[in-house]
Amino acid sequence: MAATTTFSLPHHRPFSAPTSSTIPPSKQKYVPTTGTYPLGFLASGTHVGIKPSNTRTPDLALIASTTPCAAAAVFTQNKFQAAPVVVSREVLRRRGGDGVRAIVINSGCANAVTGKKGVEDAEKMGVEVDRCLVQEGIMADTDDGLGSRTLIMSTGVIGQPLPIQKILSHIPNAYTTLSPTHSSFLSAARAICTTDTFPKLLSMPFTLPSSPGTTYHLCGMTKGAGMIHPNMATLLGILCTDAPIASSALPGLLKHAVERSFNAISVDGDTSTNDTLAILANGAAGGPQISSPSSPGYPEFLTTLTSFSSSLAQLIIRDGEGATKFVTIRVSRAASFADAKRIASTIARSPLVKTALYGKDANWGRILCATGYAEGVSALLPERTSVSFRPTDGSPGLKLLVNGEPEQVDEVRASEILEMEDLEIVVDLGVGTEEAVYWTCDFSHEYVTINGDYRT
Repeated sequence: MAATTTFSLPHHRPFSAPTSSTIPPSKQKYVPTTGTYPLGFLASGTHVGIKPSNTRTPDLALIASTTPCAAAAVFTQNKFQAAPVVVSREVLRRRGGDGVRAIVINSGCANAVTGKKGVEDAEKMGVEVDRCLVQEGIMADTDDGLGSRTLIMSTGVIGQPLPIQKILSHIPNAYTTLSPTHSSFLSAARAICTTDTFPKLLSMPFTLPSSPGTTYHLCGMTKGAGMIHPNMATLLGILCTDAPIASSALPGLLKHAVERSFNAISVDGDTSTNDTLAILANGAAGGPQISSPSSPGYPEFLTTLTSFSSSLAQLIIRDGEGATKFVTIRVSRAASFADAKRIASTIARSPLVKTALYGKDANWGRILCATGYAEGVSALLPERTSVSFRPTDGSPGLKLLVNGEPEQVDEVRASEILEMEDLEIVVDLGVGTEEAVYWTCDFSHEYVTINGDYRT
């Protein structure tokens, strides 16, 4: 996998999202300088100027395949679903997850809570991409009678209409500049950013025992720094692979991977109106098709996709608005995975836990409190519960509570651990064998500053 999956400790974390496209020095290590991308996939990033203040940064991304793809997606469960969510869901339903060719994404405007016109505008974006796909050129195509082949995503301010004519006039340029190069994929990753301080892009080669001697590829890009607490059946994600995965298998694979990655992160507890994560598989690398859980290669691809998705999702926490810490919450020895995840999620979104982490305060009572009020937990015994801090540098951890009994906390050691950017909170329930992991960050003064003037 690209070097961006190795997370070392930066010496300094600039809090605010930059006003230009310059990547903060401490974030450069998360941006890949090379990549290995799936065969048949192309990308581009184009400047439109959707927000008047954006005079040069790409804000329209296009990802396309030279051949039809199997596709699947998961969407926000927010009741106010943005127009591109509605339109993309319908595209997948009508096509049965087959024959998708492209994903077009704009940043700068969410096209959410924009009424019928918002839906019409999202549809127009797809129609214009489709028009480009059928013109003579690198991707001649034919109409199969099932409607649009393009998924739509948008991110930005809610409640404002798209400058649709401006966008439509730039889609042909986005199409003609499509390329399989690393720089093109990186430009597309930049184009979907809003308050992100760096583009989030990963790629990797992998193999499957069902096709010995064949090298497959997986790439992904995502955006998000705030309004992050996905609850998917302002986070967007695109995954592409040249492995031969059938549309019948993709939804199950994606759901499993998302449950352990993008649905296991939280910056601020807010679930966006636009959350969408889509995967395209064009099978360009060849090999026997994987069509069900019983197909050879299915378990191995499931493991690869889940691990890759986890690495990609963690980049969002690395870039949490105003964040100074990357926090792993591990709930172990639970009666069920569902119990463990509910508790980890509750701790991750607790403002009191997050502010204590920012203040470097070993206030484990807040962790225990959040554990206790987690809803829907079937088995929780206070007298068996233990809590500890675990640094990620290999140095000794710190026990805070053991089997319901408080420890004499070494405040000096607690201070040392809480000074680190990376740390792990371990909650051992002592009632079973299941475990869940969640990733979150702290709340700082700067989070309020960023979101207090987001629209400007």
